Amino acid sequence: MFTGIVEDLGLVTKLEREDENLHITIRSAIAPELKIDQSISHNGVCLTVVQCDGDHYTVTAIKETLTKTNLGNLKINDIVNLERAMKLGDRLDGHIVQGHVDQVGECVKAAQKNGSWVYAFEYDGSSNNITIEKGSITVNGVSLTVVASEKNTFSVAIIPYTHAHTNFKLLKKGDMVNLEFDVLGKYVQKLLSLRN
Repeated sequence: MFTGIVEDLGLVTKLEREDENLHITIRSAIAPELKIDQSISHNGVCLTVVQCDGDHYTVTAIKETLTKTNLGNLKINDIVNLERAMKLGDRLDGHIVQGHVDQVGECVKAAQKNGSWVYAFEYDGSSNNITIEKGSITVNGVSLTVVASEKNTFSVAIIPYTHAHTNFKLLKKGDMVNLEFDVLGKYVQKLLSLRN
């Protein structure tokens, strides 16, 4: 379980394919504190630490993860948003984030606006995922509030701190992002579909 509050930016230093799996090695300031079998969110994807080595650690993404997220597009020197799992009893500063990406979306707008940044995203509506204005959404592991919501599109506004401390500062139109929709909204959607 995560909160969507990014703890560090990690640098991808090695990518190694093994059968259908991808081993991802990352350099991060939090790496020396990690241990094998720990869950870490990478651009919103919960992955298990399989190796630790000083300021580097390695995680493995399986085919299912690579198919449903943007991790299969990673390149050496890419920057990923990192968050360790939430500690029981800590404040929930973002919202409840499972680290289970629902689907990818495409950035269709990235613009600076009077000291903040506005990003709009488009996604495939066939999965019946929804957003609502003032509701929660996780984009690349960042807990955000939806400012505008339409069918298969939504936008968010990013404050300067979030822009500076996440990989949103590198995000541009056409980039693919990981989306995790609000878990409460997913339950409501499922219940409504069962009534029909």
